[in-house]
Amino acid sequence: MRTFLSGSYNPISFRHVRTLTDSRGILEHAQRTIPRYSHGYCTDDNARLLIVAARDGLQTAETEELAYTAMKFLLEAQNSDGTMHNRMSVSHEWIDEPTVEDCWGRAMWAFGTAASHRSTDMWHKRALEAFELSAQQHSPWLRSNCFAALGAAEILKVLPNNAAARRVLKHAVEMIPTSTSLRIDPSIIYSGWMWPEQSLRYANAILPEALIASGQYLDNDGHLERGLQLLDWLVSTETKCGHLSVTPTSGRKYKQSSPIFDQQPIEIAAIADASWRAAAATKDAHWLKSYAKCVNWFHGDNDNGMPMIDYNSHGGYDGLTKEGVNLNQGAESTLAMLATLQERTLL
Repeated sequence: MRTFLSGSYNPISFRHVRTLTDSRGILEHAQRTIPRYSHGYCTDDNARLLIVAARDGLQTAETEELAYTAMKFLLEAQNSDGTMHNRMSVSHEWIDEPTVEDCWGRAMWAFGTAASHRSTDMWHKRALEAFELSAQQHSPWLRSNCFAALGAAEILKVLPNNAAARRVLKHAVEMIPTSTSLRIDPSIIYSGWMWPEQSLRYANAILPEALIASGQYLDNDGHLERGLQLLDWLVSTETKCGHLSVTPTSGRKYKQSSPIFDQQPIEIAAIADASWRAAAATKDAHWLKSYAKCVNWFHGDNDNGMPMIDYNSHGGYDGLTKEGVNLNQGAESTLAMLATLQERTLL
């Protein structure tokens, strides 16, 4: 892996990911660099692991093993009706009921990514089967469906006529509110608030990314244009003094000024993915500048001027706080960092 920008940054590796991963899956939390076994595992993070490992262009023995471990975890988490467990204890027992919440959507994103990126017929077939099983379900939550839509887009990249993927992507974008379907105070709309929700929440960039994907794979130019407009508005709204100053864990309301804390790496990763998709869809270098802001955020071009990477462990810090950096290096943040810094090609 290497960073998008040239320079003297240390190379990024999967070293800390390996520290967090055992034969069962990737552990959710860490105290600094030490895995917190008592917190167990979650499907959300193992889906993230499969996405990052599957997208690794080198497909080394290391990433092959990580992808296999994550895939095995997700298949075990999947219920016979396509719903997903999310939480597994350190004793390897499921401690929740299967749902169609975000873990379901992220698992579908991971299945789609594995189906489109892994080189063997066995990988493609098994991942596609898992995606199509979970595609029998529908979630009432917008972001859960948008996560699933990104998996559908991966399927459609290699199987353009796959009925399940087309249905999942279409359903997700239909859930994204428009100005006529969402009751927003007109004064907010007139002031330039373009977002299809009353406030920014979490993983915000997946909404425009799903729309852009619909433009790519469902030939919907209207969705493509709206997705690009929303993404441009989001990046502009979340830029302060030339660097990203993203929505914190508490969300961001209309006219709420930056910076606001705590900021999490997953917000940056979502913008990076959406910017790269926009660049691939339009071949416009403008979106590579947005992507570069995401890379730079991890290397210290942020509200505190502090790197969000531990260059010794190769882990990602859990959050940017008012006081500085949360030095814990859990799976979510480490994988968000790796997802952002992965070498990519414009397909």
